[in-house]
Amino acid sequence: MELRHLRYFVMVAQELHFGRAAARLHMAQPPLSQQIRRLEEDLGVTLLDRTTRRVELTPAGVAYLARAQEILAAVDGAAREARQVEAGLVGRLAIGCVGSATYTLLPALARCLRERLRGVDVSFRGEMLVPDQIAALADGSLDLALLRPPDGGSGDAVLAAADRPRTVPPGAALRIVPLRQDRLVVALPDGLPLAGWERVEVGDLRGEDFVVHPARGRSVMHDIVVGLCRAAGFVPRIRHEVAETSTMITFVAAGLGVALVPEPVTVLGVPGVAYRPLVAEAAQVPLAAATRATDDAPLLARALDIVRALAT
Repeated sequence: MELRHLRYFVMVAQELHFGRAAARLHMAQPPLSQQIRRLEEDLGVTLLDRTTRRVELTPAGVAYLARAQEILAAVDGAAREARQVEAGLVGRLAIGCVGSATYTLLPALARCLRERLRGVDVSFRGEMLVPDQIAALADGSLDLALLRPPDGGSGDAVLAAADRPRTVPPGAALRIVPLRQDRLVVALPDGLPLAGWERVEVGDLRGEDFVVHPARGRSVMHDIVVGLCRAAGFVPRIRHEVAETSTMITFVAAGLGVALVPEPVTVLGVPGVAYRPLVAEAAQVPLAAATRATDDAPLLARALDIVRALAT
């Protein structure tokens, strides 16, 4: 038995006329009649009562018709789903975002994916530190990460030991897609004299307490902030380390220190915080999209195209 036999039978059952069924199938009537007889022989039952004047379904034919239609509908549905998967229109997608992308890029991305990829089940994880994103890509719990690349680079990158969390196997490879450069700004308690300045240089922060992301390889931004301060001739006085950017800004509002953050964070209009441009040659941080280097899923490619368009 082949699927075409089921299609032949369903067509005859719908038309109850071999001539009309053959015409709809674009075939001659005698071969159609032969195929129906062969199907009945394979099954060992009579599906159709035939006379010179009419064709009717037997009780066995009625029962077989219902199941045959279910089977054909399932086969056609599987074909449609396979085509949609191949086109990147259905599936599941898990996306992780660093803090600054959580507040700016994530909302627009979620709306755009919902509008353009209605058949895709998308989940988001916000406020993720870069090592946690890398580990989640490696274990498959994330498919796409919006992050600050550990080495500031691009292309397919094998993670160095210093950048690789313990849960990531040696040699884990990522595909890094550069998206944009974000300027750094200074978040200041609005009662601080520096908050009244138009621009702030890194050296102006020499005597201030700092609120930063975690050290010891847990945050790319931590190393960037420390590097800028050392280039300005001082070691920052770090009073608080926090994982979430929103918490960092809340600490600044409470007067617990200053913070250097990417410019998109300024959308967090927390009362008590003043944002000022930072004067420094290296006062920019890259934002990139990262995927597993071996993941070439069409759905992921579509999502990356949407991310690129939104990030520019």
